[in-house]
Amino acid sequence: MLSRQVFRTVRAAAPQRAVAICATPARTFAAAATGNEGQPPISVFGIDGTYASALYTAASKSSTLDPTAKALSNLANIFEKDAKLAVLLSAPTLTAEDKSAIVAELNKHTGGSNQTVQNFLETLAENNRLGLLRGVCEKFSQLMSASRGEVEMTVTSAQALDARTLSRLETAVAKSAYVGQGKKLKVTNQVNPDIVGGLVVEVGDRTIDLSVSARIAKMNKLLNDTL
Repeated sequence: MLSRQVFRTVRAAAPQRAVAICATPARTFAAAATGNEGQPPISVFGIDGTYASALYTAASKSSTLDPTAKALSNLANIFEKDAKLAVLLSAPTLTAEDKSAIVAELNKHTGGSNQTVQNFLETLAENNRLGLLRGVCEKFSQLMSASRGEVEMTVTSAQALDARTLSRLETAVAKSAYVGQGKKLKVTNQVNPDIVGGLVVEVGDRTIDLSVSARIAKMNKLLNDTL
């Protein structure tokens, strides 16, 4: 797992002299966020959203949006497979040497040489924000979906749904008023046993709760109100 590799790299780098992280990337992203060129298509909130928006603007200006999106998608997949990585990146005891070693290790997993992403990771490290990386990956994905005219649809079920069922849901929702004309659906399936059964469908900022747990909650409320 990457967290083990990072941990070993950090341990190996500890005795070495600190490698100074150039402050230029931070100034570059700050400048990119203030211009009108390459502005994000939607607003995303939180500190991770601010960084994601700055990255989008910088990647747009350098014509590297697609490779940057691919690099962040690769990093997001690592977080899904390695739960300890987020904890390691958020450790308050990381030294400058540790951060430099971590950035170098993360760069190996971005899928290629991308100066925009490398500068961005160095900026996060310099600003003690490596712990935001997972959130930045998620917010950047939202920005890319909006720029491509995609509407995100998240289907939550008690068990994983097969491809045929997801395809039928996508077809049905795509024809509804929930999706604007000319928009494309980006479907993901999340598993949450707590809903017991049924589905919870989130399309953009709308939620359709057809779960068994929601029905039980409504029934309990009705009984309590009656009694």
